[in-house]
Amino acid sequence: MKRLLILFLWLPSLACAQAPAPPLIPAHDPVMMQQDGTYYLFCTGPGIAVWSSADRKHWKPEKPVFDKAPAWATQAVPGFRGNHIWAPDISQHNGVYYLFYSVSAFGKNTSCIGLATNKTLNTNAANYKWEDQGRVLQSVPGRDLWNAIDPNLVRDEAGTPWLTFGSFWEGIKLVKLRPDLRAPAQPEQWRTLARRPRDPRLNDSLPGDGAIEAPFIFRKGEYYYLFTSFDFCCRGPQSTYKIMVGRAKAVTGPYLDRAGVALDQGGGTQVLAGDKNWFGLGHNAVCTFDQVDYLVFHGYDAADKGHSKLRIEQLGWDAAGWPVVQP
Repeated sequence: MKRLLILFLWLPSLACAQAPAPPLIPAHDPVMMQQDGTYYLFCTGPGIAVWSSADRKHWKPEKPVFDKAPAWATQAVPGFRGNHIWAPDISQHNGVYYLFYSVSAFGKNTSCIGLATNKTLNTNAANYKWEDQGRVLQSVPGRDLWNAIDPNLVRDEAGTPWLTFGSFWEGIKLVKLRPDLRAPAQPEQWRTLARRPRDPRLNDSLPGDGAIEAPFIFRKGEYYYLFTSFDFCCRGPQSTYKIMVGRAKAVTGPYLDRAGVALDQGGGTQVLAGDKNWFGLGHNAVCTFDQVDYLVFHGYDAADKGHSKLRIEQLGWDAAGWPVVQP
C-alpha cells in the first residue's frame, strides 16, 4: 500500500512536469500594458492586433483597435493598403490610454504616425471605445530624410512628453510634443538620437543600408536607455534583427554605448541577437510588472519556417547598470 501511495503522489508531479508549454502566439512589433490584473498586448496587424492574458503565457485574441483604417490615413499615405497598421505604442497618463501607431508604404518614407485614445483597455467595459485623434507626424519623400514610423512616447523627469521614432534614412529622431500629444510642441525641437552610416550617393527617397529602427526609451535609475533594432526584419529565415542599446543622463541625449561611442555616430551595445533557434530578434519594448523588468519583442522562429512570434524575457541589470537578459 505504501508503494502504491508513493506512486499516486508521484504521477501528478510527472504529469505537471511534462505538461507542454503554451504555444507562442504570432506577433510583430509587440507592446504590452497591464490593467486590473490583465495584460494587454498590441501588435502590428489588421486594425492593430490585440491580445489579452492573465499570466503572460496564455493569450486570447481580442477585437482589433480599428474595424477599418482611419480615413485620413488612406488619403495621406499613397500606397498604404487596407488597414494593416504598424508598430503600436501604448502608454497611460491621467486616466487616459494613448496608442500611437504607424501607417506607411513599405520601404518608403511616405509615412504617418497617428494617435488613438481610450479610457480603458478592458474590452468588456461599458466605456471601452478607441477614439482616433488623427495624424501626429508625417514624413514626405524629397522633403524629409527620416521616416515617421515606429513611435514610442517617453516623459522626462519633468513630465514633458517626447516622441521618439524612425527607421533607416538618417536614423532615430526625437521631437517634443504638445501636452495633448496630438502634434509637435512649438517651436518644434527635432533631434537625431541614433543613426548608422548611410551612403551619401543614395537618392534621398531610398532608405539606404543603415538599418536601424524601432526605438524604445526606458528610464532606469539615473539613465534613459535607448533600445533600437539593427539590421533586417520581416525576412523570415533571412531576418537578421538584433536589439541594441545606449544610455544618456537626459532624454535628449547624447546616448552612448558601453564603449563610450555615441549612438548618433553609429554606436550601440548588443542586448540580444538571433541564433540557430531564432533567426532574428527585435522591435522591443521594456515593461515593469510587480517591480520586475521585462523585455517584450518578437523573434523569427526557426522551428516554424521563420514566422514571427511573441517573446518575453526577464531583464536584469549588471553592476555597471547595463541591461542583461536573464537566463
